[in-house]
Amino acid sequence: MAQIDKNMTVGDVLDLDRETAVYFLNMGMHCLGCPASRGETVEQACMVHGVDADALIAEINAFLAGKE
Repeated sequence: MAQIDKNMTVGDVLDLDRETAVYFLNMGMHCLGCPASRGETVEQACMVHGVDADALIAEINAFLAGKE
């Protein structure tokens, strides 16, 4: 089962499964194609957007687990 962690870059998560983009869009991260956003870690993106990184990771991992 594919899992992500908060040290992965946003780009790595999107490359793993493009459908995870909705989770980033929902937290207010609307520039997913820009090089800077794709290169920051999930934890950094959450900090900038005031989102609990652990909660976001849990949501995305539950989504990924449900695809198998």
